[in-house]
Amino acid sequence: MQRAAPAISRRTGNGPKSLVECGSFATLARKAGALEALDRALRQTLPSPLREQVRFANLHNDRLVFLASSPAWASRLRLMQTQILATAHAIGTRASSVTVKVAPQPPVATAPDRSKPLSLAAATHLRAAAASFTDPEWRVLFLELASLAETADSPDSGAD
Repeated sequence: MQRAAPAISRRTGNGPKSLVECGSFATLARKAGALEALDRALRQTLPSPLREQVRFANLHNDRLVFLASSPAWASRLRLMQTQILATAHAIGTRASSVTVKVAPQPPVATAPDRSKPLSLAAATHLRAAAASFTDPEWRVLFLELASLAETADSPDSGAD
């Protein structure tokens, strides 16, 4: 008599995995650490301009998967496949092929420029608005904003 295989939930689609399918946080952290170490080891052997434009993404079914920032960098990385596989074998990673996918790097988030001061006219309007409030808390907030605008415009403007 054959035993039935235990019921395993199968994923449908490409959406996010459920927590049960992901395993423990410690397991995920170990895998991420191992992939990070493999990324450093493999990219270390690449020439400098290429090294900054590609990232190791995964080891899947004996296939090293890389992400390149453009098709041109992907082509250059594909030309280095033999060297990459030799490096992988030298560090004990079983891999038989290299796959390169083009995935532009996300733009670097820039902080908004907070150094642009409000004009003296804006400070005047803020003071006028503060004078019209009956709520003392709002009045104080608007006066504080007005004083910041004046201070940012000129160091002497606080002497009214």
